[in-house]
Amino acid sequence: MSRFNGKILQAGLVLLDAALVIAAFGLSLYLRFDGNVPEMWIDSLEAILIPVVLINLATYLVFGFYRRAWRYAGIDDLMLIVFAVTTGLVGTFIYSYFFDMLPRSVYIIAWLLLILFVGGSKMAFRLLADHLGRKGGGARKRNALIVGAGEAGVLVARELKKHCSSVRLKVVGFIDDSPAKQKQIIQGLPVLGTCEDLPEIVRPKAIDEVIIAMPSAPYRKLQEVVTICAELPVKIKTVPGIFEILQDQVTIKALKDVDIEDLLRRPTVKLDMESIAGYLAGQTVLVTGAGGSIGSELCRQIAQLKPDKLILLDHDENGIFYIHMELVEKHEGLNVVPMIRDIQDRVTLEKVMAEQQPTVVFHAAAYKHVPLMEMNAEEAVRNNIEGSKNLIDLSADYGVKRFVFISTDKAVNPSSVMGATKRMVEIYLQDKARNCNSCIYCAVRFGNVLGSKGSVVLLFREQIARGGPVTVTHPEMKRFFMTIPEAVQLVIQAGALGKGGEIFVLDMGEQVQIIDLARDMIILSGLKPEKDIKIEFVGLRPGEKLYEELFNDRENFALTRHERIFIAPDTTYKKELIQQELASLGKKLGMKSLEL
Repeated sequence: MSRFNGKILQAGLVLLDAALVIAAFGLSLYLRFDGNVPEMWIDSLEAILIPVVLINLATYLVFGFYRRAWRYAGIDDLMLIVFAVTTGLVGTFIYSYFFDMLPRSVYIIAWLLLILFVGGSKMAFRLLADHLGRKGGGARKRNALIVGAGEAGVLVARELKKHCSSVRLKVVGFIDDSPAKQKQIIQGLPVLGTCEDLPEIVRPKAIDEVIIAMPSAPYRKLQEVVTICAELPVKIKTVPGIFEILQDQVTIKALKDVDIEDLLRRPTVKLDMESIAGYLAGQTVLVTGAGGSIGSELCRQIAQLKPDKLILLDHDENGIFYIHMELVEKHEGLNVVPMIRDIQDRVTLEKVMAEQQPTVVFHAAAYKHVPLMEMNAEEAVRNNIEGSKNLIDLSADYGVKRFVFISTDKAVNPSSVMGATKRMVEIYLQDKARNCNSCIYCAVRFGNVLGSKGSVVLLFREQIARGGPVTVTHPEMKRFFMTIPEAVQLVIQAGALGKGGEIFVLDMGEQVQIIDLARDMIILSGLKPEKDIKIEFVGLRPGEKLYEELFNDRENFALTRHERIFIAPDTTYKKELIQQELASLGKKLGMKSLEL
């Protein structure tokens, strides 16, 4: 029935356009002669009228007029109408030239009238749909205020206008800190003030919801908005991945409550897909630690780049089971090989390398929990150092072309067993890179990732759900944070930049105080810090530092061609300095210095 109704609608649109073409040419002839049209020109118009109508309708059909949803018409659709009308008039002029020509000025007038008539009729559909959408529905619409009058905010406003009847939201205006935007009208909505003005705007305007649309704003700015709104009788919402909306992957109908990940989100990573595809497409790629948070996301993103084979290696059978099932379901035809193996077992690992012949290796397998590794230093050495050494050596022996090691900011001036093991592997990898011409070795160093297993965000979330207290080690504790997809995108990009021996450092943004993170998460849960949920300081645990570093004092900071990846070139190290550092790290780990 709906298909039948659609055919009737299309037929109605065709008839309307035919009438508009007839009206445009009749009126243009009338205007050309000021109402006194000679009989000969009326006869000429009648002679060519049917072919002219058919030419224009055929043109509109080719341009897709009768497949478009005109209720969502915008600037792009208006431009299409101009092109289509122009094309139709050119066809009409050519036909008339060979059969029965009208005065040239008639065609110019007809062109202008058709743009007005056809464009106006299509825009009328949108206006009618908007009017009926706003009029429909019985329940009261909630008043909403959009914080951010940039591109994201304008997109949110436009989409909310389209779907106002379904989301039951009426946008009252914008909030923006830019002085240039104050009192401007954007999308028919006023910019009412700055973030500081929120308390004076929310109550008089009876605002029910505040929608944050500032995807590139720093954490401090977003935190300021959340803190102000926490004292007001409003719900705080955000848009689920504004960049996903721009790519038409999700709908703006799905407004969601603000989560801590939304506050820490930065603009999406711009990837150089050509260079990435150059070293991953058609290759046999091995990912160690594939069942973990970083490893599994690496597998997801690598799978999209069309490798010939993707080998998932981990000793966690549950993790491998789930990521293997996911990849097989989503990437039909991709050769995915799940392998339950331990990188500490050199014999088994060598068998894997000999049988599978990987050409690219991403090494993400590691023990990472700082306090736990302080109590299990021998296992940290065995897994993080010996296991990594096995993989680095075997990669050179079995023809691996590119090796990317996932390191950590805790490897810089390490105070923990975990950080010391990672630093030792960095040094060993750099030495291997200097002495091996067949494989490009590089390391990528970054900080905490949101949502990874055992992360502080998940811990705080669990503590808030239990009613508290939220435990923070120290009031001055700071950490770098990234989302898992963001970190992995940069890791893959860094792998394309490596020439041998580099330690790449990802732009982590600004460090966030953990106490601020805890307070924000409590507020976003609709609760008050200290009143509803207590915050307790439990003291630094063994191996922990108050803040992390991204470079040590001997590494030269340098830029790459990617704006968010830095490089610490291995150029200033002398052999004796390396041996001294290895000896110091070995002492910390209770082991002999690593032999290079």
